[in-house]
Amino acid sequence: MEDLASFDEDLADYLYKQPTDHLQLLEEAAQEVADEVTRPRPTGEETVQDIQVMLRSDANPANIRSLKSEQMSHLVKIPGIVIAATAVRAKATKISIQCRSCRNTISNIAVRPGLEGYAMPRKCNTEQAGRPKCPLDPYFIIPDKCKCVDFQTLKLQESPDAVPHGEMPRHMQLYCDRYLCDKVVPGNRVTIMGIYSIRKSGKTSNKGRDRVGVGIRSSYIRVVGIQVDTEGAGRSAAGAITPQEEEEFRRLASRPDIYEKIAKSIAPSIYGSSDIKKAIACLLFGGSRKRLPDGLTRRGDINLLMLGDPGTAKSQLLKFVERCSPIGIYTSGKGSSAAGLTASVMRDPVTRNFIMEGGAMVLADGGVVCIDEFDKCGPRLSVEAAEKLKNRYVLMRSGAREHERESEKRSSIPITVRQLEAIVRISESLSKMKLQPFSAESDIEEALRLFQVSTLDAAMSGSLSGVEGFTTQEDQEMLSRIEKQMKRRFAIGSQVSEHSIIQDFLKQKYPEHAIHKVLHLMMRRGEIQHRLQRKVLFRIK
Repeated sequence: MEDLASFDEDLADYLYKQPTDHLQLLEEAAQEVADEVTRPRPTGEETVQDIQVMLRSDANPANIRSLKSEQMSHLVKIPGIVIAATAVRAKATKISIQCRSCRNTISNIAVRPGLEGYAMPRKCNTEQAGRPKCPLDPYFIIPDKCKCVDFQTLKLQESPDAVPHGEMPRHMQLYCDRYLCDKVVPGNRVTIMGIYSIRKSGKTSNKGRDRVGVGIRSSYIRVVGIQVDTEGAGRSAAGAITPQEEEEFRRLASRPDIYEKIAKSIAPSIYGSSDIKKAIACLLFGGSRKRLPDGLTRRGDINLLMLGDPGTAKSQLLKFVERCSPIGIYTSGKGSSAAGLTASVMRDPVTRNFIMEGGAMVLADGGVVCIDEFDKCGPRLSVEAAEKLKNRYVLMRSGAREHERESEKRSSIPITVRQLEAIVRISESLSKMKLQPFSAESDIEEALRLFQVSTLDAAMSGSLSGVEGFTTQEDQEMLSRIEKQMKRRFAIGSQVSEHSIIQDFLKQKYPEHAIHKVLHLMMRRGEIQHRLQRKVLFRIK
């Protein structure tokens, strides 16, 4: 738009105030120029492909809340997050209709672009001598003689930083056609250039004398340009950092106390909790995403779980992270079911088809999701099904062999490859704070110290009993007792029902996950095996 204004200010003003008419003229002119430039064309390519004019502007964007009726049919620029997208469908731009009675045909009827359709004539105007009048609503559309384009509708939610405190974010429906289809996916942060349009609202009520909502129209935006601000996970908006800010960052990174300064800058109103603030600083910087030679990827994101008594400022720390993160979503556990965090199935009000709408995880792609009251998340599975899925997940995901012993000695050091990868990510985040390409020895030592004060101290106190990858001495003694009783229960060469043996041990107040773990260990050692469709356990040795 700036280039057009420098060429002709009047034309740019006309395009801003009457974009629907002038965009069509621009596309027709571009079509004529392309037709002249590409001549002569090879055989089979006599027609020039359809050209779509897309606009972009460097003007400051407006919020969805600031769109008023004065801007109707004008060009607007708004930022937001795409949270839902429908499938690509076809819309007619030129139609041909025919009368069922007299076969009168009307061709090349232009249909206005956007979500508005075409009102079919109620009467046939053809008068033929000796023929009765055509009935009401005689016309039907001839599909073979229609010209169609692809179109897609999107749902745009206003940016979290533009939502006033304590209010719900607002939404706007977008209409994309032709080459703008399938340009974005739910979760993308975009800046939309479009025409603020209206369409007829839903069904009106005709009860009584007053017809409610006769003049009410629903607003939507016909998109004429899309700028994707975030290309992928972990990438910030292009051009967001000025050279002066970059120089300031480098000056700060050269300070020897930058790590302590960043940690003290996190929630300065909360006294103490220095190690927790340092862990939050590591989470905000994150590690490095790696792609292995075999195609597998190792995530660089750091997850943080805060456990503590009520009133220890856990929620305040979460809200601070959500405010200072470039991409941050805050949600409470009471309203965070599995569908609310990832995606939910909604019914499209126009087509009545089911569509997928992104949740908190999708909206925070490349940023931070802060889930408060994580223990109160709604359960989506029964306890038994969740336990079986967890055991299967541990079996497939665990990267290290467990140290299996039949004695009652102290278990091995409770660390697996997963904890080792966590230490690597923490050390990478520490080197990022100093803008260093490689992690130094001091970064590794600080990562080990953070891991020591957070995870291993809790493991030594016995409070991590039952957590994946950790086996305390009490757990090892209980597993040994269960295994000895199982070996006394059925001798070598005999078989017993798996359900009955699990129920017997449950009656003895043993936890179910410990019983399944002992059975799994004995199967890995080749002492027992499943038979009869995994219903019976057979003792081999």
